[in-house]
Amino acid sequence: MTLTERFLDYVGWWTTSDEESGVTPSTDRQMLFAKHVKEDLERIGLTEITLDDNGYLFATLPANTDEKLPVIGFIAHLDTSPDMSGENVKPRIVRNYDGKDIVLNEKENIILSTKQFPEILDYKGQDIIVTDGTTLLGADDKAGICEIIAACEYLMAHPEIKHGKVRIGFNPDEEIGLGAHKFDVKAFGCDWAYTMDGGEIGELEYENFNAASAYIKFQGLNVHPGAAKGKMRNAIRVANEYLAMIPEELPENTEGYEGFYHVIDAGGSVEQAHLRYIIRDHDRAKFENRKKVMADAVEAVNRKYGEGVATIELKDQYYNMREKVEPMMHIIDRAFKAMEDAGVKPKVSPIRGGTDGAQLSFMGLVCPNIFAGGLNFHGRYEYVPIRSMEKAAEVIVNIVKQ
Repeated sequence: MTLTERFLDYVGWWTTSDEESGVTPSTDRQMLFAKHVKEDLERIGLTEITLDDNGYLFATLPANTDEKLPVIGFIAHLDTSPDMSGENVKPRIVRNYDGKDIVLNEKENIILSTKQFPEILDYKGQDIIVTDGTTLLGADDKAGICEIIAACEYLMAHPEIKHGKVRIGFNPDEEIGLGAHKFDVKAFGCDWAYTMDGGEIGELEYENFNAASAYIKFQGLNVHPGAAKGKMRNAIRVANEYLAMIPEELPENTEGYEGFYHVIDAGGSVEQAHLRYIIRDHDRAKFENRKKVMADAVEAVNRKYGEGVATIELKDQYYNMREKVEPMMHIIDRAFKAMEDAGVKPKVSPIRGGTDGAQLSFMGLVCPNIFAGGLNFHGRYEYVPIRSMEKAAEVIVNIVKQ
């Protein structure tokens, strides 16, 4: 089975995760897919294949040399994003893309526009896999899974390439932030690993946001509006005052290394209101200061309206993996050289988000991120150039060769 054939098979499996389920994996459909992939791994002859009750699938490409070499891992995730339907995906290959708009769904008038998505012009002349416009595609991260398997198949077919033990891991629930939570780092048994979960060809990422969530509650005092003077405290208006205290450093006006405050939910009544934020910054000191800004604003509200009117719950979510990667920069150098040897220009950039690799890096498995090749993840306009997937598999082989 070719990489493309396997990818077309895998995206047909519905594996959307569910952040409300409270179990691991968060959906039974991910376990069904994991069992299907496990059968593939058995078929191609990998060893030490395990699938635990939480949906974590591990396997080994055995060493073919007696030389003592580090154990390297490659990781991808089984689930697709809940942001868009992943059920009944209908992929289509656009052969020798001509550089024009692609009609994904004529009936619904859904068009992959070069004006809206000019990056697609970089792939003119290549074969591109697209959706029918009613679902996401699932290249995030089934492309990564297929690339890892393709690399293992290639290495097994070329025993003249001497290498150490290689471990592969496919985990559930990355898209809801839980992919690393039950990942058994000790059982995986690697010196370091790479997640194959980046975007366009050439991406190499070893920096990500520090991340936290904030939940702020506001207690109001409701009386009849006709007799409210001097008595009523409208929780909605207090929440609005709080909003105005937070700097306007927002996702929509920041880029690169710039952090932000992002209000993601607001609601309530005169009696009680709430705000939910996510806080992001690459710089750890600035990240800590952002949390302080939000806590200080709560204190300011309470000074004005009374103690306990506003409360805040801050929770750290993940941290910038750079501080764990920097002492092992040789693993970035290896990936950089592997890309160059594959004829791919490395594009080192900070992740304006997080990956399983960030959490794994703080669990003892340093784990930067390499491109899987897809673009426009989490939506109907997602696509992946076949050449990009093939080059990602070649990069894996080149890393192992080293």
